[in-house]
Amino acid sequence: MYSIRTFGLNLKTIIMTKKELVSAIAEDAGISIKDAGKALNSFVTAFGKSMKNGERIQLPGLGTFKVDKRSARVVRNPRTGAKLNVPAKKVVKFKAAPALSKGL
Repeated sequence: MYSIRTFGLNLKTIIMTKKELVSAIAEDAGISIKDAGKALNSFVTAFGKSMKNGERIQLPGLGTFKVDKRSARVVRNPRTGAKLNVPAKKVVKFKAAPALSKGL
């Protein structure tokens, strides 16, 4: 990963990679990195399936994820002024838990 310096911030220290996340899970849970990787992959798969089904996922202490519908709309390209039609689509929205918001 390349380090990008913008406005005095080193983004490499801000971004956590999957490898770093797996290592942190393994260390915290006291399991092997391989098992932590399998657990994370299983979580991501289950999470994706739930979102595709339109289900709401609530993780205490973290927040709530839900699928919301964004309606079709017309936008303007600021460079050319041309109007563009943006089709309707589903998006995932996140609302942080109060405990997470207070900790930030």
